[in-house]
Amino acid sequence: MNLEEILPGIRARVSKIANTGNHQEDIRGQLEDIGFLPGEQVEVLRKGFLGQGPILIRVGSSTFALRESEARMVEVETL
Repeated sequence: MNLEEILPGIRARVSKIANTGNHQEDIRGQLEDIGFLPGEQVEVLRKGFLGQGPILIRVGSSTFALRESEARMVEVETL
């Protein structure tokens, strides 16, 4: 399961960041730099209008808006 599939209000734990190509390697590094690391607890706070667009996510004590493509890269397990 990935962050894009999780409904708002659900908490999960990062299991890994998927790597699907060279361009995505840069994004993977950026996600890890801001705290999306294996074992870190995350929560989807809000999704864009009609479930499309940016996804507001809390990781640790920080809040970030991720693109849908970035959220799909973060594989999680629900708590």
